[in-house]
Amino acid sequence: MLDYLKRFKSFRFFLGFGACFVFIAVLVQLDRAAAFDLAIIHAVQSAESAPLTSLAKSLSLVGSTQLAIVISLVVMGLLFLLLKHRVEIVLFLWVGLGSQVLNTLMKLWFRRERPDLHRMIEQAGFSFPSGHSMAAFSLYGVTAFLLWRHLRSRRERVVLILLVVFMTGGIGWSRIYLGVHYPSDVIGGYAVSGAWLMLSITLFQKYRESREKKNRNGKRI
Repeated sequence: MLDYLKRFKSFRFFLGFGACFVFIAVLVQLDRAAAFDLAIIHAVQSAESAPLTSLAKSLSLVGSTQLAIVISLVVMGLLFLLLKHRVEIVLFLWVGLGSQVLNTLMKLWFRRERPDLHRMIEQAGFSFPSGHSMAAFSLYGVTAFLLWRHLRSRRERVVLILLVVFMTGGIGWSRIYLGVHYPSDVIGGYAVSGAWLMLSITLFQKYRESREKKNRNGKRI
């Protein structure tokens, strides 16, 4: 079974993201990420300015649960009404809801307190891994996967990737800038959400491959 799954590139990415998360989680649990976190926080917050603060608050709002739900509904409407996708909607919901459940469970497991250095906004709850970062990676990552094959030109695909990178990276940066997350929270959130996304894509591709094989066999009979 493992050899079969290794045929999928997404499964190899799952292993890579998973290993990255385990490494970061161990550092956080052993309190070995402090020097790295403080250096990045200082570098990010040293550029503080009114325009950057407004940008950070806007990006943080885009990564909130409320707006993530609105964006998700829009994407599902696009998939169902325009692209006539139904199974893909199941994948979209699976990735999004699974990411939320994972984030809740991991925050309760690690119970890491939020940084208390220079906090520009107030945020309740534990810190590791970053929920905003996980939601952004899952939402924009699965959207890019589902839209990719419908974009024919290289320019359209480049624009899609740049948008995903900007939104995902920008939301993570905003959480560090606003002082509500350590950099290791953000990177850990990207890693675990990336692992979940890639595992979900692998299972989806395996299902689609099995269904296509079954349809081909049915036509031969």
